[in-house]
Amino acid sequence: MAQICEMLMLICFGLSWPANISKSIRSRTAKGKTIMFQIMVMLGYLSGLTGKFLTGNINYVVAFYIADILMVATDLVLTLRNMRLDRIRDREAALQGGEN
Repeated sequence: MAQICEMLMLICFGLSWPANISKSIRSRTAKGKTIMFQIMVMLGYLSGLTGKFLTGNINYVVAFYIADILMVATDLVLTLRNMRLDRIRDREAALQGGEN
């Protein structure tokens, strides 16, 4: 029963990431996102996964940890890309502002 509860927790948390990833792709901006939050979430998932291996309790729940970690990592990469795009846009706007 504990494994089912753990799996449900991971599914509930994991349901938000596809929407977040989609928004990161569509918006092409990192405004409103923090890398520290994403890193802390990933560390939480990695800690839970490490706990599974340390206790030898390796079961189907591990797949949900891995899926969630991969989604957070994807969103983190997109956030870094979007931060770069934001910097480029800011530089271009500054250059255009200086031309007037």
